[in-house]
Amino acid sequence: MAKGFMRASALGDYLREQRTEAKLSLRQLAEATGISNPYLSQIERGLRRPSAEVLQSIAKALQISAETLFVQAGILSPDDHEVHSVEVAILADPGLTERQKQSLIDVYRSFRAANPTQEEGI
Repeated sequence: MAKGFMRASALGDYLREQRTEAKLSLRQLAEATGISNPYLSQIERGLRRPSAEVLQSIAKALQISAETLFVQAGILSPDDHEVHSVEVAILADPGLTERQKQSLIDVYRSFRAANPTQEEGI
């Protein structure tokens, strides 16, 4: 549980830093994303873990990569960029629930893990 809190706190710190660099107040970011000011404040303070959709809205408003926020939030691992593009596409699909998205990502990762890579000489 503490690890999740630390990750949420690191995400919150990162978001606050990005918002400050964009010269946006919390209220301005809330208006730009359509996310409530109190909820954004809770995310920045590490009290809430936002969904992929919320992170996408924040990324768009801050003009940063959603993938970067997904890595910061622990949704994606920072290792493989090809995998990221597939996972980001799944996370971006508004027709899927959060549970469905995570299930698809889990299946995709298991398939990737089961198959040898180019470096392993297929």
